Amino acid sequence: MPFNPHSHLRSEVLSEPDTWQAVLGRLQELAPMLPARGARVAVVGCGTSYFMAQAYAVLREQRGYGETDAFAASEFPAGRDYDHLLAISRSGTTTEVIDLLTAARRRDVRTTAIVATGGTPVTELAHEVVLLPEADEKSVVQTRFATSALALLRASLGEDLSQAVAEARAVLAEDETQALNGLADAEQVTFVGTGWTVGIATEAALKLRESAQFWSESYPAMEYRHGPVAIASSGRAVWAFGVVPDGLAAQVEATGAHFEHRDIDPLADLVRVHRLCLFKARALDLDPDNPRHLTRSVILTVQPA
Repeated sequence: MPFNPHSHLRSEVLSEPDTWQAVLGRLQELAPMLPARGARVAVVGCGTSYFMAQAYAVLREQRGYGETDAFAASEFPAGRDYDHLLAISRSGTTTEVIDLLTAARRRDVRTTAIVATGGTPVTELAHEVVLLPEADEKSVVQTRFATSALALLRASLGEDLSQAVAEARAVLAEDETQALNGLADAEQVTFVGTGWTVGIATEAALKLRESAQFWSESYPAMEYRHGPVAIASSGRAVWAFGVVPDGLAAQVEATGAHFEHRDIDPLADLVRVHRLCLFKARALDLDPDNPRHLTRSVILTVQPA
C-alpha cells in the first residue's frame, strides 16, 4: 500500500510526549500495582514489549530495587520462582502472554499486566492491571504505548521524566532535515546501546524493519566491534543510545560510516528514530500503518493433529 501522509503512526508519534505526560500524571494511582522494592521480578513481553521489559529490568537492578529478569514470553524458564511477574502487552490478546499468565495462576504467582485495551484475556488473567487507554494505538507498529509504558516504569523507580518529555517535544518540533541529518540517506543503520539502552537499540532497529522494510540491526555497543563493524562503510550509519564506549565513534567514522549520537534522554532519541521511520516509509512509498506480514497482535491457533 502507498505511503499515507495522514497515517495513524504519524499522529501517534506526534503525541508521544503528551501521552507520556498523561501517563506520568497517574503514577500515584498506578505505582502500587507495580513490583515493590526488594521483590524478585520477571518482566515479559513479545516483540516491542519484550524490549521495553529488557530496558526496565536493567534499570530496576541498577537502582537497587531488586533482582529483575526479562524474557520473551515464549522463553520464560519453566519452574523458576519469582515474587512478581510483570507482563507488558498492548493488545492484551497475545497468545504467549496469555499462556504464561495462565501457568502463573496455577502456581499462585502474583501477576500484573500493563495493557492498552481492557476486557481482554490478559486483563482477565492478571491479578492487577495497569490500563493505559490514553496510549492505545490504531497502527500495527507500536510507538507511544511502548514508550509510555517504559516512561511509567522508569518513574516508578524514582526517575524524573520531565526532561525526557521536554526533549521529545523538541525532537518533534525540529526541522526534519536537521533531525535526520546524516541519516535520511543512509542505506543501512545499526543501533547500539549499553545497559538499559540495549533494549532501546533493539527496539529502534525493529521499528525501521516494521515500518519501512529497512535494513537495520542492533547490538550491545561493546559487542559491535566483535564482528558487526564489518558491515560499516560509506553510506551507512551507526546510531548510539546512552553512554558511548571510548573509541567507538572514531572507529566507526574511520570506516566511512556516519556515527550518530545525541546527549539527550534515550527515550526522547527513540522518538527521533520514529521520525526516521516515517521518513523512510515515505521515501519508499510504503504505508507504515500496515507493515507486510504483520498484524496488531499475534494470536496463534493450535493446528489439528
